[in-house]
Amino acid sequence: MTESTPVRVAALYDIHSNLPAFEAVLQAVKALDVDLILIGGDIVPGPMPRETLDRLMALDRPFRCIRGNTDREVVAAFDGQDLSYFPASIQKITRWTANQLDRTHRDFLANLPATIVVDIQALGPVLFCHAAPQDDTTIITKVTPTEHIRPLLMNVAQSLIVRGHTHMQFMRQVGAKRLVSAGGVGMHYGAPGADWALLGPAVQLMHTSYDLERAATQIRATAYPDAEDFAQHNVLQPRTEDEAIEAFEREAAKQRERHAG
Repeated sequence: MTESTPVRVAALYDIHSNLPAFEAVLQAVKALDVDLILIGGDIVPGPMPRETLDRLMALDRPFRCIRGNTDREVVAAFDGQDLSYFPASIQKITRWTANQLDRTHRDFLANLPATIVVDIQALGPVLFCHAAPQDDTTIITKVTPTEHIRPLLMNVAQSLIVRGHTHMQFMRQVGAKRLVSAGGVGMHYGAPGADWALLGPAVQLMHTSYDLERAATQIRATAYPDAEDFAQHNVLQPRTEDEAIEAFEREAAKQRERHAG
């Protein structure tokens, strides 16, 4: 095994600065002795952004990262760019997160690539993106019609694509392409806990439990503007997959209308 051809890769997406969930998954990853940790974007914002980035940047095993849309937006806030196109609540969270970071954190996030290809033994080259190969915001769920997904994968050379963004796990076959959604570590939908993916030699969708009450208490103790809502609805009682899919598909339809226009 060389650095360029790991046997097993842990794909951790959408941490959203939920440090207790991140720590729990790191413990699970350590027990499995994976060769590479792939961070799939949306590391921030969330209740513990500085602590989460410090933990990530100090990892004692090989890791690589890609950028998520919210990472990009936090960098924009750090740089003082206009965020008026966002709802006021999102602006507040994004600016609060940026204010917790220093220049080292900002530069780390700003320099992340949008996609990464990793050659994994027994799987071959795998494309990791945040939302879709072309951008970091396109919504895909387990019920998104195949005709809307196929054009997104048309020019992708790799047969296996791993993504996140919608915080739910699924695997779909789209022609010759296999699309894997790794789920969310720190912000996800479905049964409480943290979701991620293990790649090599097969593809496995993983779920890690952690002390939810303790995590909720830690989150409530932060100055994060939406700490109570995050603790309640992203840790203790996440939205169901059906509820999330309905909301995401409504937004996906709006995305397609905007692109068509």
